[in-house]
Amino acid sequence: MKQLSVIGVDLAKNIFQIHALDKLGHCCLKKSLRRSQFLSFFAKLQPCLIGMEACGGSHYWARELISLGHDVRLMPPQYVKPYVKTNKNDAADAEAIAEAVTRPNMRFVDVKSVEQQTILLIHRERDGLVKERTSLINRLRATLSEFGIAIPTGRSRLKNWFKEQYGNYEDSLPEVLKSHICQIMLRWQQKEEQIIELEKVLDKQRCSSEPCQRLTEVTGIGALTSSALVATVGNAKSYKSGRQLSAWLGIVPRQNSSGGKQVLQGISKRGNTYLRRLFIHGARALLRHIKPSHPWYEWVQNLECRMHRNKVIVAIANKLVRVAWAILHKGTRYQP
Repeated sequence: MKQLSVIGVDLAKNIFQIHALDKLGHCCLKKSLRRSQFLSFFAKLQPCLIGMEACGGSHYWARELISLGHDVRLMPPQYVKPYVKTNKNDAADAEAIAEAVTRPNMRFVDVKSVEQQTILLIHRERDGLVKERTSLINRLRATLSEFGIAIPTGRSRLKNWFKEQYGNYEDSLPEVLKSHICQIMLRWQQKEEQIIELEKVLDKQRCSSEPCQRLTEVTGIGALTSSALVATVGNAKSYKSGRQLSAWLGIVPRQNSSGGKQVLQGISKRGNTYLRRLFIHGARALLRHIKPSHPWYEWVQNLECRMHRNKVIVAIANKLVRVAWAILHKGTRYQP
């Protein structure tokens, strides 16, 4: 068999498809591998460039192949799709991956460590619990609304309403409904406790991480944002500038330019939705509590005079992302 230079791997649950190229870029091997054969096959090869799509399980397989001495690069699936020449199948996908990984302008995804993946999974679990808690609260409000009971908005106000005013309406409700409401309240309390436990785990990780501690010195970047950012981008060395990180998070204007005419629209909303949401929330909190002593106060005031409040929040979030990039990329502390 010829010396393999580049291998494109189409990952799956049980059957993996590979497409191998030699040094001249000619196809020299097309093969399907079962899950049990995958690592043993690559263990017999000389170190080469391996391309894979960033998908479920890709970071695990990348770490395993790197331990065998190979150069592994992960790519976003949307950047690989243009290289598929025929109808979609595993062989065509593997061929497209092998071609895409050799492109000089291709953008790659950093291979995450076990610790980074673990922290991100905890963030994902917490985010799912928050959505489930919101769903329970909405169902509770809708149930009582059907019986003519209006509840003030807000989670804390709802708790206070149940403590202070629910007893005034309880006797007029059917027994089945009261039992149903008690079950929803019980599940709500369980969700609250689970969220608190996960936040304790994330806070413990933040306290033990020096980059997270440096990030939290910036007003508007809290424990959740710093933990999620470090777990996602690491030291941010793969981003050349703060604007590039902002663009990846989708906090920069979306362009629709042509013929030399620049047309900028709303933010692109690409990339990591969860991180973008955290930075937007942090910017909203900063805008609400900013004081004249803050170094950004005059800049924020000027923005508020000529922009809508939502645009000001996005601008602050963009600035926070750039500051966070500088702190991680250069390894320095925040200097107002």
